[in-house]
Amino acid sequence: CRVIFSHVSLLFRGACCPPFARSRSPLDPGTQPSCIRDTLRHVAPQAPRPPAPIFLGPHFVCVAFVVVVVMSLCAAIAVVPAGGFKRACRGTVLERRVVAAKPCRRRSVVGPTALFTGLVQGTADVVSFDSVGDFARLKLTFPPGTLSGILIGASVSCNGTCLTVVETAGDTASFDLIVETLRATNLGELLPGSKVNFERSARVGDEIGGHTVSGHVHVQAKIVEQVDTENNRMVMFELDSKWSKYILPKGFVAVDGCSLTVGETSAGRFNVWLIPETIRQTVFDGKNVGSTVNIEIESQTQAIVDTIERVLAEKGL
Repeated sequence: CRVIFSHVSLLFRGACCPPFARSRSPLDPGTQPSCIRDTLRHVAPQAPRPPAPIFLGPHFVCVAFVVVVVMSLCAAIAVVPAGGFKRACRGTVLERRVVAAKPCRRRSVVGPTALFTGLVQGTADVVSFDSVGDFARLKLTFPPGTLSGILIGASVSCNGTCLTVVETAGDTASFDLIVETLRATNLGELLPGSKVNFERSARVGDEIGGHTVSGHVHVQAKIVEQVDTENNRMVMFELDSKWSKYILPKGFVAVDGCSLTVGETSAGRFNVWLIPETIRQTVFDGKNVGSTVNIEIESQTQAIVDTIERVLAEKGL
């Protein structure tokens, strides 16, 4: 095909610039005035130019071009594989354009953080509480099926405290409690036979029916008043007054891991209202005046209050 196209290009050159073309002579009529042209026409008539060869004519060039195109198509079709001419042409081009991608640098993955919703899933029974100085091993029995699929290292909220599973056996799981956990929470008061609220760590796609709870207890509170009515229970809590600024009316607060709505507040006190389902599903069924509970304030409220205080302090207000 390459040879044929080179011949066609030579034919085009010959048609446009014939090799026998010559410059005009001074005796050519076209180069003389009209009076001299008339004289030369009678004295020395111009000899007619020889006709252009047939193989350089425009008709032959067109026919030759068509023939070359047809021959090229026939040659291409003759070597096309069974997949078809179109796919063969495209496949060749695509194969040449395929470039090996450079390996991407993977970003470091941050380890997952335990997240709870404050919707207590039930209560677990204390099997044993082995305390050794500033360390304790807590063993709990859960309702059947609760620990399905749980692994060592998983997080479980117990009375609102995020604990790590260190051992499992059937429906029982064990947790280690360090000195800070024993100091900041009410877990150090547990005895065999006691009950604790539990909630397994939330998964992506789970319903967030309460509010975001981290399982990091801020302070303990004590029940100072409890009033039962036919379908409600009002519980008044007392805590260190420095935490009162984070507990606002109609705001969120986690009490023993249970997401509750704040009722009324005062310096060092606040109350909540419990419905029968909350009492039945949680340890509040056995709580009385004098009982202690774990309190986790709502993290967004704390961030807003602390930020406003810092800005006002910087401006001297």
